[in-house]
Amino acid sequence: MKIIPAIDIIDGKCVRLTKGDYSQQKIYNEDPLEVALQFEGAGIRRLHLVDLDGAKCGEVKNWKVLEKIAGKTKLVIDFSGGISTQKNVEITFNSGAAYAAVGSIAVKDELTFSGWLLAFGAEKFIIGADVKQGRIVIRGWTESTALTVFELIDKYKTKGVKQFFCTDVEKDGLLQGTSLDLYKKILNQHPSVDLIASGGITRVTELDELRQAGCKGAIIGKALYENRITLAELKRFL
Repeated sequence: MKIIPAIDIIDGKCVRLTKGDYSQQKIYNEDPLEVALQFEGAGIRRLHLVDLDGAKCGEVKNWKVLEKIAGKTKLVIDFSGGISTQKNVEITFNSGAAYAAVGSIAVKDELTFSGWLLAFGAEKFIIGADVKQGRIVIRGWTESTALTVFELIDKYKTKGVKQFFCTDVEKDGLLQGTSLDLYKKILNQHPSVDLIASGGITRVTELDELRQAGCKGAIIGKALYENRITLAELKRFL
């Protein structure tokens, strides 16, 4: 199971939100590169980089941060937030991302997103399934839909998408534990996908549980920044 720290960006700074609420943000570092270098120095190989400004407005905004981190580290980066046009996809890959992580476009415009899968390769995309009260939410968690995570995975695994990350918005940033039962249900229905758990991870023991459940990755955010989980504790997973 891959350990994937998250760096969330607002105005070029490393922040964390609580339950996806932009009014509840805390700045952890003015320089995201400094954080990324700390992760790399500890043996981390993957990074989940989120452009929260982009997610809110529907256009990639913080691609310069991506470019800087990709240029000065060897981290394998997935980048998300505001990827709404083919130009945004091109900016994402040209700025150094290994994967484009998308949510809103896959939900709202299947035709356009399917075109991207053909143009760039389905293996280059990760679909982010952000869940609130059982339904998918999009646009930086500000817009609800009627779609379930199971329906979303059904739709795109047949088109060649293999990686999905699922965030329970109700858990994210609260440090109250991960949504293990939800991930077990997803893997029970879709055992062939590479499911990446995200949101609420608070203790190292939860990582063991997620790995045993079959998750292929775990995105860790606030627990690292608040020292609930240390980089040293992650060594045995690397």
